[in-house]
Amino acid sequence: MHHDVYAPIDRPPAVLPGKRILAIAGSLRRSSWNQLLLEAATAFTPPDMTVSIFRDLGAIPMFNEDLEQEAGGAPDAVMRLRREVSTADGLLFATPEYNQSLPGVLKNAIDWVSRNAPENVLAGKPVAIMGVTSGRWGTRLAQHALRQTLHATECMIMPKPALFISDAARLFDSSGQLIDEATGNALQAVLASLGQLVDRVRLP
Repeated sequence: MHHDVYAPIDRPPAVLPGKRILAIAGSLRRSSWNQLLLEAATAFTPPDMTVSIFRDLGAIPMFNEDLEQEAGGAPDAVMRLRREVSTADGLLFATPEYNQSLPGVLKNAIDWVSRNAPENVLAGKPVAIMGVTSGRWGTRLAQHALRQTLHATECMIMPKPALFISDAARLFDSSGQLIDEATGNALQAVLASLGQLVDRVRLP
């Protein structure tokens, strides 16, 4: 297992109440490592933060502009995700790595919600990225590709802490509960830093 974790910013801004974070796992597999990682993250939130997980990624069709025209707008599953993203104060992505890049299902969802129809709800949104894998490299290449994609949508991507988690099978017990203390500490650091970024965006 390998973690790359950096210390949070030394001087946090004023804490504002009620930060809502939308978490999205880039996998459709039941009990995927990244889904379990997001489930674990909900136990490490700061007192002023809640994390909700979007669970309908598989219902989103492949991006097709014709669907927008035929439906008079985006399909229902896309509209649900767009509403969730729009009302969230920040986003937390957990991505696996497929063929040295991000999963197509995650890229597809981002393509839909970044549409200017009627608005790109990702623009200006604070975002944190992490990932876990059973291999040794901790989804580094997938996270790099995801950063490039999100940069094009005008998100505010949190640069640190970076969290690349490997050897996933050792981190969770048979029921899917996180049992690795170092990973829990790393999740706590990521969420604390994301909360600080959200506060900076929300301050007048």
